[in-house]
Parts: sequence; C-alpha cells; structure tokens
Amino acid sequence: MDGKKLLMIVGDFGEDYEIMVPFQALKAVGHEVDAVCPERGEGDTVKTAVHDFRGDQTYLESRGHDFALTADFEAVDPADYDGLVLPGGRAPEYLRTYDEVLDVVRHFDDEDKPIAAICHAAQILAAADVVGGRTCSAYPALEADVEGAGGDYYDGVVTDGNLVTARDWGDHPEWLSQFLDVLGTEVEHGQTVAADD
Repeated sequence: MDGKKLLMIVGDFGEDYEIMVPFQALKAVGHEVDAVCPERGEGDTVKTAVHDFRGDQTYLESRGHDFALTADFEAVDPADYDGLVLPGGRAPEYLRTYDEVLDVVRHFDDEDKPIAAICHAAQILAAADVVGGRTCSAYPALEADVEGAGGDYYDGVVTDGNLVTARDWGDHPEWLSQFLDVLGTEVEHGQTVAADD
C-alpha cells in the first residue's frame, strides 16, 4: 500500500527539530508530506529556531535552518489529506490567529483524521477548540493553556482518539511511533506496510 498523504503547517521560528525530524521521518517510511505556511507559497522558506534545554527556567533559543515549503497553503484542500502534523516553537502563537489554520485543524478533528501536535502546537489546538474533554500533552509551561481549554494535561506522550500530543522534541521517538500507529502504518525493514483494518 502507498503511504498516506500528510499536511504539516509551519511558520517562521517554528522549532527546527519539530519541523525537520517529523518531515523527514514520515517521508522515510513512505508518506507524502506537504509543508505549508499561511501567506507563503511552494518553494518559499520559513526560518526555524532551535530550542535547547540546559537547566534554565525555560529553553534557550537560537536561529535554526531555513525550511523550504513544499506546497501553497492557499491551494491545499484538507479533504485531500489523511493526517495533520503541527510542530511547536514560536510559530503556533501567531499561526493560531489565522482562521484558515483553525479551520484546517477543525476539519481533521471533525473527520476523525490523525493529528500529531507537539510542544507549543497545543496553542493552535486550544484556539481551534479541539482540546475540551481530552487528554493532551504540550510543553509543560502550557499546562494552564490545555486546562483552560477544557483538556486534561498529560506530562508525556499521549494518544486520545485521533490526537497524538507530546511535550517537546525529546519525545520524538514515542510521539512519532504513536502517530504512525494512529495512521495505521507499520514499518518493516524501512518499508511502509498497510496495517490490518
């Protein structure tokens, strides 16, 4: 079976690892990933930020890579996609102000399609009103945001129905593993195989 078609919404100063690693890992197992950003088109780039945890009260931020978009946000139809990936970083704090972004998130949730969100992406989930009554992880400083949106905060990686959430890039192995499970993806010797329905 061919891989799934996934949509990733990114923006300037999204977290470098939380964009690059899932983008590459999901492609490596055979999925197609379209990375988009509001007001940007295919081939445009967003600037990323690297967040490092060194024992301070919060993370240290430094400039990351330029990340090339693979599709035009205005041209994509969420109905054409099987899953959604929302990286963290600083981008979610302003991406949540775009009604079009929130509409995309609501589409995936309404259709019970898999959504993977990490770190500060919980800000987008909360703004889209898809957290209420669910268990959701996020960067620990967003516990109040998750609870304020009616969710139960979980300090780790958690799957609640179609929603797979994690705290930060340190959770990548378990987060991506759980997301692949929700997608119905089995990886055998680097090949994507259809899971039994």
